[in-house]
Amino acid sequence: MLLGRLLWLLFLFGVLGADISSVNALPRQILLDTDVDTDDIFALLYLLKQNRSEMDLQAITINTNAWTNAGHSVNQIYDILYMMGRDDIAVGIGGEGGILPNGTILPDVGGYLPIIEQGLSTAGGCRYRQAIPLRGRLNVDTNYGIRRGFLPQGNRQYLPLQQPTAQRVMIDTISKGPVTVLIIGAHTNFAIFLMNNPHLKKNIEHIYVMGGGVRSSNPTGCCPKKSISTCKPKQCGDRGNLYSAFNSNPYAEFNIFGDPFAAYQVFHSGIPVTLVPLDATNTIPTTENFFMEFEQRQHTYESQYCFKSLKMIRDIWGYNQFYRSHFMWDSFTSGVAVSIMHNLHNLDGENEFAEMEYMNITIVTSNNPFGISDGSNPFFDGHKIPMFNLQKNGVHSGHVQMGIQDPFCLVKNGKGRCQDGYTKEINGTEAVHVLVATKAKPNQDIGSLLEREFFKSFLDVLNLPEQSGRFNFATQFPYYKEIMYKPDFGTRKLGKPVIFDMDMSAGDFLSLIYLLKVPVEVINLKGILISPTGWANAATIDVVYDVLHMMGRDDIPVGLGDMFAIGEANPSFPSVGGCKHVKAIPHGSGGFLDSDTFYGFARHLPRSPRRYTAENSLRFGPPRDTDHPEVRQPLALEVWRSILSTMDPGSKVTMLTSGPLTNLVNIILSEKKASSMIEVSNFSCSLKCSWNRLSMKKNLKKEKTQIIL
Repeated sequence: MLLGRLLWLLFLFGVLGADISSVNALPRQILLDTDVDTDDIFALLYLLKQNRSEMDLQAITINTNAWTNAGHSVNQIYDILYMMGRDDIAVGIGGEGGILPNGTILPDVGGYLPIIEQGLSTAGGCRYRQAIPLRGRLNVDTNYGIRRGFLPQGNRQYLPLQQPTAQRVMIDTISKGPVTVLIIGAHTNFAIFLMNNPHLKKNIEHIYVMGGGVRSSNPTGCCPKKSISTCKPKQCGDRGNLYSAFNSNPYAEFNIFGDPFAAYQVFHSGIPVTLVPLDATNTIPTTENFFMEFEQRQHTYESQYCFKSLKMIRDIWGYNQFYRSHFMWDSFTSGVAVSIMHNLHNLDGENEFAEMEYMNITIVTSNNPFGISDGSNPFFDGHKIPMFNLQKNGVHSGHVQMGIQDPFCLVKNGKGRCQDGYTKEINGTEAVHVLVATKAKPNQDIGSLLEREFFKSFLDVLNLPEQSGRFNFATQFPYYKEIMYKPDFGTRKLGKPVIFDMDMSAGDFLSLIYLLKVPVEVINLKGILISPTGWANAATIDVVYDVLHMMGRDDIPVGLGDMFAIGEANPSFPSVGGCKHVKAIPHGSGGFLDSDTFYGFARHLPRSPRRYTAENSLRFGPPRDTDHPEVRQPLALEVWRSILSTMDPGSKVTMLTSGPLTNLVNIILSEKKASSMIEVSNFSCSLKCSWNRLSMKKNLKKEKTQIIL
């Protein structure tokens, strides 16, 4: 009898042991929330290369209020997943939900706006996002022009009414069971999920975050040790890295600054958080040794894509400071997260790549004095009961930074005073106990030229033959050739010369196709000027190139206009600025998302050899020539002057404008004879005209340019 019981117990322990080991052997389910910056792509590919029996990326949600725009980023993600053979991964973006004035969060809030600016629609301001240069967003949307020339094109794409939303993908993924979340952009999507689905918190094992600066000291913007006395340090020594806004906020880092209130909700959720801040990433710059080694190790499509991207960034990086001021932000975070997940038995976060320390921190969401009402804080201003039942006179009730030139934040002859987005080390009830990476570990191989241990891992992982990309665009379509189709009009008498100025709305594309169908004896379309201040983002210029290619008109030059409406650029830092007018356009359905994708039809156009590229030439201002300066994207004024040089003396050109009038005004202001060359300016005037109405009236009247409405 006793022997039988012992045998039964042994059998039972064997079964239970097998069950426990099988549970432990289950792969970690990962959800990645990303703003699809180039470094995010490195992090994504590093995750995709992991052994799926250990780490399995289940879903990707895209943060669209930072470095990327929805329509361009989602299709790039789809193409990367197609290249890597991972069409099984769910991708969520956007949504049309809103937040009621009483703080009720409706389903499917799209995350296009920080929570503090989210109303009932997807249109809104840019109090935080304006710190990001619009040229930077253009380069991210196109991956510096490399994306369309390299990535294969799969079957998945954005389609109106069919695209899964970010909230839907989060709910579906996290509902299934234990999930680890990586956030490498602003926290809007995940904060809204937590606020609307508190019952699902139990399914989230851990949150890994790249962002913030706790004890960091910015190594960029410093004067050389032997510099002359006139050198003035910029962001040198700051906690943060807002290189465009350090005069108003020297404490914030871009990811956390994108939505400080959202980051506060994530950190204070009660879910364990590991933070990889600037403290650690500042110690792993992209060194020249790493770059040179990477150049020699491109054995997979994914490593080639990453290196091409990195090289272009280096080639256009300002002031020859790339090796000192470009860091492995998000890719390093993915490495630290993976290593910690491999060593969960170490409660102190021991891992291969970073030194770790527990700290007590919080996220600053408003500035002292608290309890004021100065029109800066929509959570409190005009509400008897604050939104989300926030505490009056509490940490969220102070002045909230309203923009990078907020007068409240500026200090004459000193550093800015605003701390919105600061990952601040504190004590007391507001503190959250967080595991923090403090420093990148050196390479254990002291004889290696790769200075950091993660450098070796990154190159090894990207070049593994397992989980490799299947093909790129050239190998997917081996018979595709980049051929330019240019018509030969011979002795045909060409009609009225016309320049079409468009903002790339869906209606503009229909107008463009119509103009191309009109006989050239009636209308001779000599050029296209792009106004990226209207209904589409600048990267949509690639759709214009594709339409021209489809119509056999690769001869028509396309010029890119100013990124800002007149008067909107920051005078002291012109690459950033406000959104006074363009904020009226929705980011979601019917707005930028549908214009940027031509309602999903853009993917069906033939691929033009011409595309936007960050390639540039020394003679146009950059620090050096890139590899192919001859394919540099022309500017609107350059195309105008080129067309002007081909015109017969005394002849005139018709300017047909179908968007904001920024380009037309800039042309007239650029040279006195321009107005005498423009015979007619036809345009439809509605919301678009309000962009620059005052400048338009003033300048066109002054130059006596003929306008026909």
